[in-house]
Amino acid sequence: MGNKYINIHQDLLDRCCDGDKKAQFDIYRLYYKSMYNSSLRIVCVPEEAEDIMQESFLTAFRNLKTYSGEVSFGAWLKKIVINRSLDVLRKRKVLFEELHTELPVANEPEPEVESITVEEVKYAINSLSDGYRTILSLILLEGYDHEEVSEILGIKNVTSRTQFSRARQRLKEILTENRRKQMKEVIYG
Repeated sequence: MGNKYINIHQDLLDRCCDGDKKAQFDIYRLYYKSMYNSSLRIVCVPEEAEDIMQESFLTAFRNLKTYSGEVSFGAWLKKIVINRSLDVLRKRKVLFEELHTELPVANEPEPEVESITVEEVKYAINSLSDGYRTILSLILLEGYDHEEVSEILGIKNVTSRTQFSRARQRLKEILTENRRKQMKEVIYG
């Protein structure tokens, strides 16, 4: 049996288990923003992300007695949020393609990029298809590895790696296209 995670908010969690509404609100205040952002990065629709976050907290509070303490409460809650967010994508019929051949993923050096703003990157990420955006979000922003992503999405590890590689390539293309458009606007007005 693994070690239990020492939770700094254990007193609040214990009170939540007893149905203490103030403790639930305190936990909500501690985690709502990061959970909302995690969902928004996947579903890309603020209203859906808000609904997912609310439903995830309700689910967490209803099932708090099943929280084993093997991971931090935040990690446990984030898994609920991500799973609900992925459910929304599945309802939109987003498919993570399975590859019939195992393609090697090249470890290409990153091209030198002139100064790109955070806003440009956010715009480019939001321009990606749901599948690519989800893979990038789970790996780059949420910190999951390919094994975890393959388990979460129900795909092969090689598919996760290939989709991530393709998503990165598409992101680079979008950033390059946007930069070219900006340069044309500067040159031609």
